[in-house]
Amino acid sequence: MTRKGRVERGTSETRVLVEIDLDGTGRVDVATGVGFFDHMLAQLGKHGSFDLTVKTTGDLHIDSHHTIEDTAIALGQAFAEALGDKAGIHRFADASIPLDEALAQVTVDVSGRPYLVHSEPAGMAPMIGPEYDTTMTRHVLESFVSHARVALHVHVPYGRNAHHIVEAQFKALARALRDAVALDPKVHGVPSTKGAL
Repeated sequence: MTRKGRVERGTSETRVLVEIDLDGTGRVDVATGVGFFDHMLAQLGKHGSFDLTVKTTGDLHIDSHHTIEDTAIALGQAFAEALGDKAGIHRFADASIPLDEALAQVTVDVSGRPYLVHSEPAGMAPMIGPEYDTTMTRHVLESFVSHARVALHVHVPYGRNAHHIVEAQFKALARALRDAVALDPKVHGVPSTKGAL
């Protein structure tokens, strides 16, 4: 069984290619034109042990919003494709990841029902580098959740540095997803009393 997803998405604003292998080794090849976002996607692949390729060209002459949003949509679609019918997976997982002074806690249910709960410390710096608006982190998660069809709770109870706060979230998301989609020899078929996820 191969658990791979590939999505090409094109609009008048962006062109996106995402390829993901859930049973990879953490090999990443990412280029969106938004340096900090590339760094976050690399964390997702590396710490999730997913092989991840992301190639995006977008209307960065306007700002980075469309590029980041459309990449997150395609990432969610590719993730859902790679999961297939979700037979044999753990389904539930959580991870707590510190990054210096910041702590991120992520809990995921590969439920087939998209839902996001998200909280960060108030008063974060508005930008990381010249192109990453820190309000986009929630929007990335919303877009991913909607198209991956997972329930996701992300909580950062404390942190001061915006880079650390955001990066801890991506690392914790990676580890939680890695555990949630891992195959469990005790699970036969879909892990739901409904018989479908």
